[in-house]
Amino acid sequence: MSKHHKNLTQKEIELMEKLADIEHQRWADWQKYFHSKCVRLSNFSSMIIPEEVWNRAERQINTDYKDLSEEEKDSDRHQVMRYWNLINK
Repeated sequence: MSKHHKNLTQKEIELMEKLADIEHQRWADWQKYFHSKCVRLSNFSSMIIPEEVWNRAERQINTDYKDLSEEEKDSDRHQVMRYWNLINK
């Protein structure tokens, strides 16, 4: 049993596991996207994040959701849809 399951009902554990599965897929999709934006060095042992990708990520990290563009908000909304049916009952 996980330390995160302590004091939870079986129903809550099942919900947590479904949400954790979705979170892992969300994370994996983000990593695939981010890695696709990087440039592999000729020695194949390192990757470089292009400056424009870095700058956009830094700006988004430092921007509150309410201040994002509608396109950026839609990207976050899209991620929420992965688990919407589990929490909107």
